[in-house]
Amino acid sequence: YVDRVPGFTAVAAVHSLAEPTRVLERTRIDLLLLDLTLPDGHGLRFARGLRAAGHPVDVIVVTSARDLAVVRESVSLGVVQYVLKPFAFPTLRERLLRYAEFRATAGEAAGQDDVDRAMAA
Repeated sequence: YVDRVPGFTAVAAVHSLAEPTRVLERTRIDLLLLDLTLPDGHGLRFARGLRAAGHPVDVIVVTSARDLAVVRESVSLGVVQYVLKPFAFPTLRERLLRYAEFRATAGEAAGQDDVDRAMAA
């Protein structure tokens, strides 16, 4: 799906908590799509490690986890969007394009409307 959205390229697909660390060590990545249910642990454990290490990668959570406590923790860890599974391509495309718009305007001076849009991203 990711490669079908203009401006986005999937660098790697990983299936465990250990794999993204290796990818991030050797490749510059701007955005990580993170599932929370992985065979070797919870994806938020990985997100906490990213933030503790000061890694600047943006994260979009893609998960079936609907627990509001998990959503809140995701937000506290700087997750920029939270997409519930199952979803179709148009949903992911719209989220990625919104993310691209958010990043393109992130360096601009912000008014209240800009802040409100960023918080709702």
